[in-house]
Amino acid sequence: MLSTMSPLASASSFHTTRWSRVVLARDASTEGREALQQLCATYYAPVIAFLRREGRTEELARDLAHDFFATVLAGSSIAQAEQSRGRFRSYLLGAVKHFLSHRREAAMRLRRGGGEPPLSMDDEETPVVADPHQLSPDAAFDREWALTVLSRAMEALRLEQTAEGKGDAFEHLQPWLSGEAAHGDQAALAESLGMNVNTLKAATHRLRHRFRTLVRAEIAATLEDESAVDEEMQVLFAALRNR
Repeated sequence: MLSTMSPLASASSFHTTRWSRVVLARDASTEGREALQQLCATYYAPVIAFLRREGRTEELARDLAHDFFATVLAGSSIAQAEQSRGRFRSYLLGAVKHFLSHRREAAMRLRRGGGEPPLSMDDEETPVVADPHQLSPDAAFDREWALTVLSRAMEALRLEQTAEGKGDAFEHLQPWLSGEAAHGDQAALAESLGMNVNTLKAATHRLRHRFRTLVRAEIAATLEDESAVDEEMQVLFAALRNR
């Protein structure tokens, strides 16, 4: 079970969770199941975003997400993750939709006296009508997915820089990597870091390049075929443009 589930899993497992391992091992392998659990824990937030955008409360969304991931990890649904799909992102979104459809069908059978075990009707809260000016549930899922990928890559970069004794400089330069920096005085920042402006710009350029490499690595970890990384990067960029 995901007893320690969080939107951002430990960066120590950054390069260890590969969807290809899960697909090959299915749920018959301890290694495959551990890899699946890592992926599920890491990409918990997109499922919450999907459930919330359908109109559910925060509490209900979290309860449903917990039940969904418990079902994925305890069952054999992973055996149906066909190689042609190839993307954990697509598998996860399809799986949560299937999970919700199954719960609705079970609730309908219960209401018709089908002899099913009792279900909590709180689980079947009818979603409110979505605001047409907001993102669709699918788009909200993809945007949260993209933000999680960026967070994972940024944390990996932070750990690398800290290990190299450059943690303090990274903390100052990080806003320029994430697009959060205001148009401030680069000369003053360079001086505070003991650099000249050109050195500062070069350091920022190197970090941006490394950040992009780590984003690609994180995406590759959720694909069966790494040749699809460029396509998935385009999905990420498109999702980030949605608000």
